Amino acid sequence: MTVRRSAAALATTAVLLGAAAPVAVAAPSPSPSADLPAGLYGTTDPTYDGVWRQSLAFLAQKIEYVTPSTQAVDWLVGQQCDSGAFTSYRDASKPCDASTVMDTNATAIAVQALVEIDQRREDANNGADWLKSVQNKDGGWGYNPGSPSDANSTSIVIGALARTGVPVNELTTPDGSTPYTALQSLAIACGEKDGGAFAYQPGKKDELTANMDATAASVLGLMGKGIASGTSNAVKAPSCTKGDDLSPEQSAQNGASFLTDTLKKSPYLEQAPMPGAEDTAPQPDYGNTADAVVALAASGHADKAGASVTWLQKNATGWAKQGGPAATAQLILAAHATGADARSFGGVDLVKQLNTMGPSPAATALPSPTPTGPQPSSGTDSDDSGLSLGWLIGIGLLAGTGIGFLLSMRRKKQQP
Repeated sequence: MTVRRSAAALATTAVLLGAAAPVAVAAPSPSPSADLPAGLYGTTDPTYDGVWRQSLAFLAQKIEYVTPSTQAVDWLVGQQCDSGAFTSYRDASKPCDASTVMDTNATAIAVQALVEIDQRREDANNGADWLKSVQNKDGGWGYNPGSPSDANSTSIVIGALARTGVPVNELTTPDGSTPYTALQSLAIACGEKDGGAFAYQPGKKDELTANMDATAASVLGLMGKGIASGTSNAVKAPSCTKGDDLSPEQSAQNGASFLTDTLKKSPYLEQAPMPGAEDTAPQPDYGNTADAVVALAASGHADKAGASVTWLQKNATGWAKQGGPAATAQLILAAHATGADARSFGGVDLVKQLNTMGPSPAATALPSPTPTGPQPSSGTDSDDSGLSLGWLIGIGLLAGTGIGFLLSMRRKKQQP
């Protein structure tokens, strides 16, 4: 759910901090030329997050009644392979082949975006069909086809399939596993330490370690919702239900209860310092805090996210501007889900800021829609609205102060 945490901002951050640019290893796709492709959102290297940030921008624009340009939509669809899959980013002048590294996360977010903007539905359906074809035996999905299932990938794929009208609970494997059972296998039982939370993946000894990123993602996934899910009209009291035979909804509510309890202690989530950092104190995690807000609102607990939204308004707008399209979109989604004004969020017009990060939109509308009011058409009959592990790359130390977030893909690192 926490998206590929502003990977596009790596170069910018390195400059701001006076640090050397991080070194990427095992790159899945070619680095772009100095001239970025026409139609792309953002100004930083899109190698690891091009499709992600483009799609997330579309989702945030849609809920604010902004229609992306045809050029921007064409760029996104041009990243798709004939199989229906997307990569993180590729040179679209060359056809996909056996060496092309397919990406379930990029595919799922692109599918959600195309459905929500109600354009190129055939391409969205093609992406959904590919996602179904690479489902793991345990019912879930890993970041790449065949890799072990993880909570984040499984959740975002569920959101994509649900938005295309696929009955997710009917996607059963030969042993009867579904995407929901794959997620529930990563849930920490209520009554145990960190009960209600979700692990990203089991540890080496099959132990489950609470991961905020995975928990926020799993709440949306188990509710069959996507990233731009808005607010649930059913306001609920947080609770953690014990038992071995829980419904997906109950497991989702358990995750929401854990997030609520965590945010009671502090209005923001934290991340561990990067290895080798001089400041060893935990840092605020702006992106994951925004994602937790979306998850709480979608599960009926928007009232429990109020303090976090206020904190984001006071502290996260600089992060969003520097982080680029993905970070700005995250704040827009959090604002929308809780009824805050994305056009005056901490004194910043996030919608205008996002619009200037890509080609001029085809159309815009004012005022901002409310989270519970009439929503833009999604092009699907589903009632649920249509969320992070990027490429695991080695990055160098981003030294300095004032940067309180981890500029990386969705983390595989387990965090308490």
